[in-house]
Amino acid sequence: MERFSALFFSLKSALLVLIIALPLGVTGCNTVEGLGKDIQKGGQAIERAGKK
Repeated sequence: MERFSALFFSLKSALLVLIIALPLGVTGCNTVEGLGKDIQKGGQAIERAGKK
């Protein structure tokens, strides 16, 4: 019975970590995507300035 309790506690802890980490991971992806768009726009501005 003690092994079952330890296993249940481990699974419960892993699930809790997953529930907390998942939204943070999704938010991080959106942030990186936004950063990439900003860098791309900056590069386009440099290209336009170089063509003048």
